[in-house]
Amino acid sequence: MKYTRLTKEQFEELHQEFINFLATQSITAEEWARLKEDQPEVAEQELDVFSDLIWEGVLGGVRYLENISDAQMHLFDCGEKEMKLLSVKVMNPEIDLRTAEGFTWFRKNWQSDFVEYLTASKAYSGDPKRDKFELIKKGAVITKGELYQWFESIMEE
Repeated sequence: MKYTRLTKEQFEELHQEFINFLATQSITAEEWARLKEDQPEVAEQELDVFSDLIWEGVLGGVRYLENISDAQMHLFDCGEKEMKLLSVKVMNPEIDLRTAEGFTWFRKNWQSDFVEYLTASKAYSGDPKRDKFELIKKGAVITKGELYQWFESIMEE
């Protein structure tokens, strides 16, 4: 397995896609039930293959990732050849960027001495999807990139 198995909730959300996946392998509902009962290891392999297919599709469409903690934001722009990072660190211990109040404080004080910025870029390791997946495993979430783009625009001014 290249990535990680989908959760039970994710499988439930993708129920119809999983049925279609089994159908492409000529596995009917009755055969699937029998497979789970008689050959659970084969059924587990099918779940893993389906999970990897879903992850491949999702990761292929990822452009922006965000990992926001109480005092830091790591914003990623996942381009074709490299990944760009925009890192924000708030050095006010009373501020938690994960709260509405903390983010409001940040929006008002983003140019203050209490906020540090760092930018970097890095070539992919050879497998961009795997690199994106590793960031997701560490807590990053897929976004539309509004926050990254806002920072990029103010940094250019």
